[in-house]
Amino acid sequence: MKTTDKKYTAGKVKAKSSAADGLRELFIDELKDIIYAERALLKALPKMAKNATEPKLIAAIEEHVVVTEGQVQRLDKIFEILGESNRGKKCDAMEGLIKEGESILEDTEEGPVRDAGIISASQKIEHYEIASYGTLVAFAKTLGEDEVSSLLEETLAEEKEADMLLSDSAYNSINFEASQEDSE
Repeated sequence: MKTTDKKYTAGKVKAKSSAADGLRELFIDELKDIIYAERALLKALPKMAKNATEPKLIAAIEEHVVVTEGQVQRLDKIFEILGESNRGKKCDAMEGLIKEGESILEDTEEGPVRDAGIISASQKIEHYEIASYGTLVAFAKTLGEDEVSSLLEETLAEEKEADMLLSDSAYNSINFEASQEDSE
């Protein structure tokens, strides 16, 4: 079969005139995406904390606000190292994840079930960030940006740690408390 068959060309997307044509441009574009995402998250996390009831979950979210502030500062440093503007680019994925989290708040009653929902939404966000930072580390290494790669690896490790803390909170107490609500 030829790759020019209609089957293969039907969904082909024409690139914008401003589209990245090199890995470095794509790397910068993805950095602009993640800094926007982190800044949006800084606005969303306090709302999650305010709507949580389990003290350990509230503390974990509040701690992640501080960690996220450090990640934004680290990204600012990366942009400086690369000689690029730190102006973010709207991240549709993070916008959607935050919107989904807000829906979970609206669709659950305050208490353990909402807390479980907050963890669910938070883990989806963490997994998006883990995927993004993993890709950025690979791009930085490929481009020979060793200092940038190290900074990104630091953030990737923080995101993985946050995900593990959320998993522990969910499995060790919150999900079980939420399941008790079903049997009452």
